[in-house]
Amino acid sequence: MGSITPLRRKTASRPSSTASGVDRQYASRSALVYEELREAIEQGKLKPGERVMEVEIAAWLKVSRTPVRDALRRLETEGVLALEPRNGLVIASLDRQAMVELYAMREVLEGTAARLCAQHASDFERMELAELVKREEKLRGDFEALVRHNRLIHDAVHRGAHNRYLEKSLAAVNDSMWLLGKSQMLLPHRAKTAESEHRELAAAILKRDAETAEEAARRHVRSAQQERLKQLFPGHRG
Repeated sequence: MGSITPLRRKTASRPSSTASGVDRQYASRSALVYEELREAIEQGKLKPGERVMEVEIAAWLKVSRTPVRDALRRLETEGVLALEPRNGLVIASLDRQAMVELYAMREVLEGTAARLCAQHASDFERMELAELVKREEKLRGDFEALVRHNRLIHDAVHRGAHNRYLEKSLAAVNDSMWLLGKSQMLLPHRAKTAESEHRELAAAILKRDAETAEEAARRHVRSAQQERLKQLFPGHRG
């Protein structure tokens, strides 16, 4: 594993003399390791196919191997890590077909979230979404900020759908999206297109037009898919 600068460091709590205190300590450290690895993968500091070694991660984060083992097991369960016969645990890779399947599922889920948001979001939630989309205009050119803001917009739609099982499914799909590399909002032309697509989606939700909202969300995902195909598979057409 390459050298990675930790993105967040938390001060470990003083070890407890009780068994429950020790359990909480390991749980907290396991969560830290998990979040650090997630962010490293999302930012491309850990790349698909790269080997992940328990001892190196423990040394990097200055924790024992027990919370590292727990975090790696969780990431493997989520499909972010894969066990290869000769290499051990590696960052999972997605081939073209897997990527197409992932976006197909994302299109269905995002479309459903938009439809349900248009139907069930409160007036406050709809106004919050409208404000987020309006604020996006002020972030033009600040691509790192747009990455974070893009998540806020999508999270607002997901919450407004008021369906806990849908949110869990979306979270699982988004976990796999990290394996495709950095956010497309870092690309000027894609950020510009996404802003327009967000406005269209929000306008439909504000009008409580469920059918138009779903189609706008689906188009948004298909547009992102086409851009990703161009990035990862330059010979792709259509």
